[in-house]
Amino acid sequence: MLTENQKAQYQHHGYLVLTGFKSADEIAALRKRAEALVDAFEPDAVKSIFTTNEQSRHVDDYFMGSSDKIRCFFEEEAFGPDGELRQAKALSINKIGHAMHDLDPVFERFSRGPALAALARDLGLAAPQVWQSMYIFKQPGIGGEVGWHQDASFFETTPITVTTFWFALEDATLENGCLWVPAGAGGHRTPLRERFVKHGAGARMEKLDTTPWPDAQGAVPLEVPAGTLVVFHGLLPHYSAANRSAKSRHAYTLHVTDGGSEYSPANWLQRGAGLPVRGFE
Repeated sequence: MLTENQKAQYQHHGYLVLTGFKSADEIAALRKRAEALVDAFEPDAVKSIFTTNEQSRHVDDYFMGSSDKIRCFFEEEAFGPDGELRQAKALSINKIGHAMHDLDPVFERFSRGPALAALARDLGLAAPQVWQSMYIFKQPGIGGEVGWHQDASFFETTPITVTTFWFALEDATLENGCLWVPAGAGGHRTPLRERFVKHGAGARMEKLDTTPWPDAQGAVPLEVPAGTLVVFHGLLPHYSAANRSAKSRHAYTLHVTDGGSEYSPANWLQRGAGLPVRGFE
């Protein structure tokens, strides 16, 4: 799947940009299914908000119980002072998570197959385990900022093996909140700074290391067209700004670990015997 040069780039920078990985038809099918899931979602039943800026303040039973379900989460700015949505429901959802790849046939077709299995092997994942899927809307005008973080904070393993597969379902630009990563090489060779772990009935972020996050001068944007797959190491810091533009930035992500590593029992996301974690095939 990958050339030797691409493998070297991944080892050097901690990420790889693969344009044209998904077709327009595949993207259209996934977007149509996501639209149907949102349309069926009843917002009066639950108003769970998702934000990465104050994780511990926005963890609830609905979030903690989503590892083996399909659930919708609102943008932080979706509601007005009166508690009502400021705009249509379809323009208010932050993301859908976290088991679409196992529970929904359309999402499963997008999330699995020989190409992804081969890519995982080339990235060093000998026994891939797909723990989580997220459909991220980055809504126009209210799409929330996702502050600097490392995905290994949420999927800690020994050794660290979590790898993110991030699919652009629309063009990702500076205007609508594209990804940012550290400039230069070695961003993925910095320490794990935080970990998000179970705490009582919820979860909280624990500080592990004081290494600073990149600043504006030390980061580069990843502006990519729809159909692009960005893969990156779990220790690579990344960020995306709020979307104040009139255009959304839909993306779909999978978080994958190697079955040869030990998945922490303290991680917020766990799977029971009823829905065991699976690979790409």
